[in-house]
Amino acid sequence: MERFFKLKEHGTNVRTEIIAGLTTFMTMAYILLVNNLFLGPEGAGIPQEGVFFATAVGAGLVTMAMGFFVNIPVALAPGMGLNAYFMTVVLSSNGAITWQAALGAVFISGIVFIILTVTKVRQMLLTAVPNNLKIAITVGIGLFITIVGLKLGNIVTASINPGTDITHPVPGGAFNLGLGNFVENKDTLLAIIGLFLIAILMVLKLKGALLIGIVLTTLIGIPMGVTDLSGLSGASWIPSFDNLAVGQMDLKGALGIGLIEVIFIFTFVELFDTFGTLVGTAGRAGLLKNKEEGEKKLGKAMLVDAGGVSAGAFLGTSTITAFVESTSGVAEGGRTGLTAVTTGVLFILALFLAPIALVVPSAATAPALVIVGVLMMSQVRDIDWDDFMQAFPAFLTIILMPFTGGIANGISAGIIAYVVLAVFGKLTGRTDTKVHWLMWILFVIILIRYAFLGAE
Repeated sequence: MERFFKLKEHGTNVRTEIIAGLTTFMTMAYILLVNNLFLGPEGAGIPQEGVFFATAVGAGLVTMAMGFFVNIPVALAPGMGLNAYFMTVVLSSNGAITWQAALGAVFISGIVFIILTVTKVRQMLLTAVPNNLKIAITVGIGLFITIVGLKLGNIVTASINPGTDITHPVPGGAFNLGLGNFVENKDTLLAIIGLFLIAILMVLKLKGALLIGIVLTTLIGIPMGVTDLSGLSGASWIPSFDNLAVGQMDLKGALGIGLIEVIFIFTFVELFDTFGTLVGTAGRAGLLKNKEEGEKKLGKAMLVDAGGVSAGAFLGTSTITAFVESTSGVAEGGRTGLTAVTTGVLFILALFLAPIALVVPSAATAPALVIVGVLMMSQVRDIDWDDFMQAFPAFLTIILMPFTGGIANGISAGIIAYVVLAVFGKLTGRTDTKVHWLMWILFVIILIRYAFLGAE
């Protein structure tokens, strides 16, 4: 391991790397429980067993690949926000788009991602889109996830008019939000308890606060009658390979029903999300001090990440991406791929915990979505609110995601607004209003999309 991972060269050792890998796993293992909310029977409709298998195996294999082939302490798993968009695509289609076709769209986006990485167009796109818009996309998705979490925990209710609720958006529908009744509804009360419990653990800076909070909330739900343990009776602790979604992606269906925009959004969101995570984590680990070597590692990391997108879709999950929680392992001293390999092995071993994971109620996992929303919202401070040319597009991007129930709507509005304001900004004599030619292409594509296909 010393020779392969170059531990001494990076100022670390086996013990430090393993502890760092365990820490990273603890901080991001909540995805094993939360991903089912978006992709499982209550969300996109994939069987629970299939979602858990794809999440554990997908995260495990791709994270290990990052450790072995790139030698950096970055872990990957199905991304929050992208799984929410996956659910939205399926549910808002009124049955026209199956989860199999949506998986096909994710697989194709992975292939597109590989091509963009190899041809280095990926780096060009990162330069083309203004930084304020990149930040706004993350913040908007955070708000979208928050509303979904509040609704799934029944902390917030949605009155239906004329047949829409916040997790099942229908074109032309409308909903009115209200506060849930925690006195009469035990699920609501448990979700509120879980929300404050996780928040307290975060304040105490406890490693793995999200996962620990979900587990404790599940235990509290037993005497309340919310957590149903009947599923553990006679359950097999050997990983089950029944009801899997492996290989069930529908490529023909994805292309046949016009999912080109969906493929574009998966690629677009993943593009910025991964870049920021990789650069931030690698920088904190001190891996970018040598510019040439750092850029080479980032290039290889992006290629592994891109391959992981298609691999995840084949296994049966939404886009697998680099997790910002990887920085927790770096904070514990992780500096090499051995940290990532350790995290990946733990995800594979988590397959033996499937019976426990499947009895965790929505009221225990929904609060984690709200907390993740808080963490994603924190980046709003980096937007230049004093510059209206930057602030207005960012604001539209953020608010239209949760208010319209469509992540694509927010991104599209932000791009349109920025291009229009930048053109008029030139009249004021500003020198920072140059619009990259790729932004003009995106501008035209979005206009054509809404002109011919209507609102999402």
